[in-house]
This record gives sequence, C-alpha cells and structure tokens, in this order.
Amino acid sequence: MYRRTFLATAAAFAATPALAAKLSLNEISRYLNGIERATSDFTQVNDDGTLSTGKFYIRRPGRMRFEYNPPEKLLVMAGGGHVGIFDGKSNIAKAERYPLRRTPLNIILERNVNLARRNMVVGHSYDGTSTIVTAQDPEHPEYGNIQLKFTADPVELRQWIVTDGQGAKTTVILGQLQKVSDLPSTLFNISFEEGQRAKSP
Repeated sequence: MYRRTFLATAAAFAATPALAAKLSLNEISRYLNGIERATSDFTQVNDDGTLSTGKFYIRRPGRMRFEYNPPEKLLVMAGGGHVGIFDGKSNIAKAERYPLRRTPLNIILERNVNLARRNMVVGHSYDGTSTIVTAQDPEHPEYGNIQLKFTADPVELRQWIVTDGQGAKTTVILGQLQKVSDLPSTLFNISFEEGQRAKSP
C-alpha cells in the first residue's frame, strides 16, 4: 500500500510542469532596460490600507506618470529629474516636488539599470511563482527601498512596494504592461502641467 502510494505520488509529481526558476538580476536588468514606452492600469494599496486605481505611463529613462481615477484628485509625475505631486485636496495648480534621485523609483528609471552593481540589491528571492528583488541606493539607504515582483516566460513586472524614508509602504499592482510606439513628452513635464492648470478657470 505504501509502495503504491509512493509510486502514485512520484508519477503525479513527474507529470506536473516544472516551476519557472528564479530570474537572475541580469535577466531582470535586461527586461527593465528594454522598456522604453508602456502603459498599464494599476491598483494602489496605500499605507493606511485604502485602495486607489488609475492609469500608469512609463517612458524610460527618467519618466513616469500616475493618473488616478475619481474620486481621487491626484496626479503623480516623474520627469526632468523630479517627482511632482498634484493633490486636489491641497495643491491643485502647483506640484509638490522632490528630487527623483532621492526616491526608490529612480532605481528602475535609470538610463542603464544594473541591479547587480554597487550592492544595490538587498534581497533576491523566489516564492514559487515570482522573483522578488528588493533594491535601494547603497549610498543613501535613508531614501527608502523598492521591492519588485517579476514573473517569467515572458519576464514581466507585476508589482512593486515602495517603502519611503519614514517607513510608509505603498504597493502598486500593475495590469498587463502594454508597450506603445509613442508617449508625448508633455505627459511627464511637471512645469507644462502647472501651466495647463494655471489656464483652467
């Protein structure tokens, strides 16, 4: 009986497709460097547990845009070396700006992503379905870190968790990342967005 059970278990295991292996840092770096222009829907889990949704745009190097769906009155842009936040509750027409290099997002927006360099990666694991990479600026760990989750075959970025310098966590879950031929540079121009908002009644 035990022999039959063992053999049946072994046969079932052999018939099960092998799980994808953990992606290497070089594979992930090549994937990120291959993203030039893309869009996706996203769901955001905020530090207080609330949810937000919207549309995500990326134009590497250096540019991102998060357009939030109502009732949120929020727009987050990265461009020109800065991150700009337009919050409908406090600063509608003028962005609150932060240097991009002082945020964990800079790690995936660099011109040449190389996750293996300068002790940037502080975690590299595999949970059975996804490769998880935690990275931070080794020269400024106080800026926080970013945890990226990737699936394989083909390699795709599925989620990231940004932990800021105060320990607050923001999780962004991406839909299907769609590469596009062009995205207007004005989507990522903070000063242009301020000018447009100044014209609005």
